[in-house]
Amino acid sequence: MYHSYQIRRASQNDAETIARHRAFMFHEMGAVSERERDTLLNTSALWIQQELTEERYIGWLALDPEQVIGGAGIHLRSLPPGPHCLKGGRWGHIVNVYTEPEHRRRGIARQLMIEVLGWCASQTLDQVTLTASDQGRPLYEALGFVATPDMCLPRHRPSRSET
Repeated sequence: MYHSYQIRRASQNDAETIARHRAFMFHEMGAVSERERDTLLNTSALWIQQELTEERYIGWLALDPEQVIGGAGIHLRSLPPGPHCLKGGRWGHIVNVYTEPEHRRRGIARQLMIEVLGWCASQTLDQVTLTASDQGRPLYEALGFVATPDMCLPRHRPSRSET
C-alpha cells in the first residue's frame, strides 16, 4: 500500500542533491562508469544551479519525513513548429526522475510524476517529453506517454586515430 510523501519544489540550494540523483540514475542504468558518474555529478551540479536560477529547470523533491528520498524535474525549452505542435511554443522535457534504492516500489516516482504533470498542465506547455529507462517505461505508459521514434547520436564516436 502506498502512502503520500511530502513533495516540495526544489530551490537553488538543492542543485547538489539533484545532481547526485542524476549521476546515480545514469550509473545504475549502465550509461556511465563510476568515474564518469563522479564527473557527471560535479558538472551537473553547476548546470542545474544555473538552470534553476534562470527558471529553465523546475524540480520537485520527495521527503520522508524530512530526508530527500527522490526527485524529478522538467527542463524548459523553446519548441519550433513541427508535426506535434504546429505553432511552436514551450516544450518541457522531464528529467532526473529518481528514487533512492531503499525507497523504491512505494509509489514515490508516480507521486512525483503526478506533481510534474500537474505543473505542466497549469503552465499549458505545448509539448512534454521524457526519455524512459526500461524500469520507468511502465509508469510513464500508465500516465499516458507513448514511445516516439527519436534517435540518438552516441556520446563517444571514435576519432579517425581510434579506428
